[in-house]
Amino acid sequence: MTSHSNLIVRFAEPSDCTTLFALIQALAEYEKLSHAVTGNALLLKEHLFGSPKYIEAILVESAGQAVGFALFFHNYSTFLTKPGIYLEDLFVLPEFRRQGIGKALLAKLAKIAIERDCGRLEWSVLDWNVSAQAFYRSMGADILDDWRICRVTEEAIKNLADKG
Repeated sequence: MTSHSNLIVRFAEPSDCTTLFALIQALAEYEKLSHAVTGNALLLKEHLFGSPKYIEAILVESAGQAVGFALFFHNYSTFLTKPGIYLEDLFVLPEFRRQGIGKALLAKLAKIAIERDCGRLEWSVLDWNVSAQAFYRSMGADILDDWRICRVTEEAIKNLADKG
């Protein structure tokens, strides 16, 4: 069992990109989406630390081992006229779950949102992941039933661009 005092929650550094990408691959495996991972650690590093900087990431370490991460970026609420934070991924290795690591990641993101005067902290959760849904509700999140994600990817983006 890991105690909170043994956890280090910190922003990712350039030297963490291989480790972070390995955690992303573990997340994809957990979600049965390994086939969808087409990127690599070098692209991740470019997007985390290049110019422009598209994303940010937080790592959690326990006894020197990276055991979880949160990857996020800013969005914007026109109604609130405030920036927000969109949590793209939150993942904790299965053997480290139920030890407060997910809670520590969300608490760190909430602190960042407060420091940056954000009006919202948002993310999506898979409909089959009822344990994650219960966890998020216990942390104060509302799961919005009346909204659906719209997504246009690669070839469809090209097709959409041609319509204009």
